[in-house]
Amino acid sequence: MAAENEIGTRLLGAAIAVHRALGPGLLETVYEVVLAHELRKRGLKVERQRPIAIEYDGVRFDESFRADLVVSDRVIVELKSVETVTAAHRKQIQTYLRLTGLKLGYLLNFGAEVMRDGITRAVNGLEE
Repeated sequence: MAAENEIGTRLLGAAIAVHRALGPGLLETVYEVVLAHELRKRGLKVERQRPIAIEYDGVRFDESFRADLVVSDRVIVELKSVETVTAAHRKQIQTYLRLTGLKLGYLLNFGAEVMRDGITRAVNGLEE
């Protein structure tokens, strides 16, 4: 199984390819379905809109939120198509990592003029 950083490298290459082909300004769901397709072409397992369970106050909530993409069961991806990524967006991916126990996540903003400017990497105890 590929390590998180290797998955991340392949993920970013796929995101850049999708952004170059489609450009900014489409709905998040368009980027989600096309990026999932591109990642599968690159040999990665992808789940879209995966329900994530959390535990709170000793109670398990099976569907507290849905991850836009989970890649190879190791990397969580939150997609946006907005003019500006906010601190709240960045906190969201960090919280997703904490709640899932995953070590690597990306916030990808397809609304950015250049994809490179729309990438936010988040880690949760990942060895670099």
